[in-house]
Amino acid sequence: MRTKLDLNSWNRKEHFKFFGSFDEPFFGITTTVDFTKGYQKIQDLGYPYFLFYLHKSLMAANSVEAFRYRIENDEVFIYDKIHASPTIGREDHTFGFSFMEFKEDFETFVSESKKEIEDVKNSTGLRHTDNAKRIDTIHFSSIPWYTFTGLTHARHFQFVDSVPKISFGKYTKTDNKLLLPIAVNVHHALADGYHVGAYLEEFQSLLNE
Repeated sequence: MRTKLDLNSWNRKEHFKFFGSFDEPFFGITTTVDFTKGYQKIQDLGYPYFLFYLHKSLMAANSVEAFRYRIENDEVFIYDKIHASPTIGREDHTFGFSFMEFKEDFETFVSESKKEIEDVKNSTGLRHTDNAKRIDTIHFSSIPWYTFTGLTHARHFQFVDSVPKISFGKYTKTDNKLLLPIAVNVHHALADGYHVGAYLEEFQSLLNE
């Protein structure tokens, strides 16, 4: 379900028109979140590592309205719920796109997502399906081999894209804390640093639960 946003009454109307005309309207923030408590929960309860923080990230993104905005034909729509479209690695070192429907219940999300992961791993090519192309998603990626302090994305400027992109790296241990690198890229016509900060704050809170 989605609702069209009234641009004329929107307090970001000028921001939308200004940044919407840019060749590269995305901006990104790279930072870390404290993964200490979340990692301990994974160890204690045997949760799937990737799916645990993916689910927390989706919960946080759904709680920030700006992360549910999408541009379609120069109009802005607010989706009731957004899902995940993460890249899934294969043993041959290629990857495929996937679609994971957001479920508030973690066990249900894990059960359905595991099936999708197996389907991707048993396929070839990009697997750029209709579901993977949906815009009511977040584009997720994971780079578990190393940490990072910056990240860029391949972009096709002639393709209208307003889907946020969130990437995770390898956690590092610093002062008895496990720090998980995260890069968040969003369309500046739809969101500002404040909204990214709200997402990160909620994500950290959910990891600490």
